[in-house]
Amino acid sequence: MTNLKEKNSTRRLKNKLINLFRADPIIPQSNSEEDDSTHNGFSTSSSTESPDYLSDMNPASTSPSPYNLSPWNPTMPSPFTKSPWVTYGGFFDEGPSTGLVGSLVREEGHVYSLAASGELLFTGSESKNIRVWKNQHEFTGFKCSSGFVKAMVISNSKIFTGHQDGKIRVWKVSPKDPTVYKRVASLPLMKDFIKSSIKPSNYVEVRRHRNTVWIRHFDSVSCLSLDEEAGLLYSGSWDKTVKVWRLSDFKCLESIKAHDDAVNTVAIGSDGLVFTGSADGTVKMWRREMTNSKGGDTRHMAVRTLLQGESAVTSIAVSAESGLVYAGSSDGKVNYWDMNRRYTYGGALRGHKMAVLCLAVAGPLVVSGSADKSLCVWRREEKGGAHTKVTSLTGHEGPVKCVAVEEEKYQVGSGFSFRDWGQRWVVYSGSLDRSVKVWRVAEDMEPQLELNSRTPNHVIGAGRSSLHVPVGTGKDGPNGWDLVRNWKEHGNKRV
Repeated sequence: MTNLKEKNSTRRLKNKLINLFRADPIIPQSNSEEDDSTHNGFSTSSSTESPDYLSDMNPASTSPSPYNLSPWNPTMPSPFTKSPWVTYGGFFDEGPSTGLVGSLVREEGHVYSLAASGELLFTGSESKNIRVWKNQHEFTGFKCSSGFVKAMVISNSKIFTGHQDGKIRVWKVSPKDPTVYKRVASLPLMKDFIKSSIKPSNYVEVRRHRNTVWIRHFDSVSCLSLDEEAGLLYSGSWDKTVKVWRLSDFKCLESIKAHDDAVNTVAIGSDGLVFTGSADGTVKMWRREMTNSKGGDTRHMAVRTLLQGESAVTSIAVSAESGLVYAGSSDGKVNYWDMNRRYTYGGALRGHKMAVLCLAVAGPLVVSGSADKSLCVWRREEKGGAHTKVTSLTGHEGPVKCVAVEEEKYQVGSGFSFRDWGQRWVVYSGSLDRSVKVWRVAEDMEPQLELNSRTPNHVIGAGRSSLHVPVGTGKDGPNGWDLVRNWKEHGNKRV
C-alpha cells in the first residue's frame, strides 16, 4: 500500500514538471489599440494557429488563413513544428564566410516585411505581430489590432509599419525598457482625418459611387520609404497613389496619383528625386519641390518614365554609392539605369526563373529575391561598371518576399590593424515559407554557382556595423493571395 502511494505521488510530481515545461507565458496587453505595447514572450497557440500576442481587442485568431487557397498551403506540416523557432548558432559564433548562418522560424504565417537596425531585426507577417530578434534569438515583440504587416522602415527610435487595412502605424521603444514598444500614432491622425472630413473638396472618388478623404489610403499600404534628410515618409498603396507624410507632426502633405495600377514600390534618390514602380509596368521618376519657404507642403512633378513594359514592376533599390537605380519585375529581370549618365538604360540582370519580388543594395552588391525561392547576389565591378553574379542563395521553400542587408567586418589575420579586417555582408531574407534566413556574403568572393545550408565554408571572428535598406512589398495576385501560380504564368501584374 505504501509503495502504491509513493508511485502515485511520484507520477503526479512528474506530470506537474512536464506541464510546467510545456507552458508558455502569455504576454500582457493593453485593452486599447492606441496604447499597444508588449514584453518578451509567446502565446499558447498551437503550431497550426497564428501565435498572436493576446489582447482584449484582438484575441488569438483561430480562423483559417486565406493562404489555404494558395499553392503554398500553410497548413502543411513544417519541418520546424517541433519548436516555435529554430536558430543555427549565434550571430557572433564562427560560421561560414559565405552561406547560410541560421533560420528564424515562427509558425504564424508568411513573412511579408523586415527591417534591420544595428543588432536588431524586425519582422512582419500576416499574423499582425512584429517580432524583434537579437543575435538570431527572439528578443521581444508587439502587435497591432488589424492589418497584415506589409511594409516596414526604421527611423531612429521609431518603427513605421504599413498594413493591409490601409493604415500606417508608428511605434516607439520605451526609454526605460528595451523590450516594450508602444504605438504612438496611426496615420492619418484622427484629428487630421476629422478636420479633412468637414470639407467636401477634400473627398476624392476611389471607386464608382465611393468617395473618401484624400489623406487616407483606401487600400493596402504596399511599401514605405524614408527621406530622413527632408524629414519625409513616403507610402505607396494598391489604391494607385503615393502619399507624403511629414515626420515632425505626421501630417499628410500630398497625395500623388502616381500610376494606373497598384503601386508596388517606392524608393528615395538624391536631390529630391523619388522613384515609383507599379503593376502597370512602369518605373517613374518624380522631383520634389517645396511649395513654401517654411518647408510646409510639397509638390511632386513627374520628370521621366524610365521603364514602360508589360511586366509588373515589383521592387526598386537606389545605390547612392554607384549612382544606379535598380528595378525588379515580374519577368524575372532586374533592369538598371545610370544616374551619372542622365539615367541612361544600363541593361538587365538575368538570374531568376520567376518574378523578382524584392531588392536591396549594399556597397557594390545587389541582392534580389524571387518567387523561384532563391536569392541572387550581384557585384558591380569598379572597372567598366559590369555586374557579375557571384552566387545564388537557396534554401527557402517558398517565394522570397523581402530582403535587407547589413555590413559586417571580420578578422582575417592575426593582429588588430585595419589591414587584418575584411568586409562582408549579412543578408536577411523573408519568405512565404514562414521563415527568415540569415546569410553571409563576402564582398570579394569568387563567383559560385549556388550556396545553401550544406555548403561548407570557414570564418575567423566577427563584428558588425549596421546598414538599413528599406524594402516594400506589393499585391499578391488578382485576389490578393494566389501569388505563385500567376508568377509561373508571368501573367500577374501585382506582387
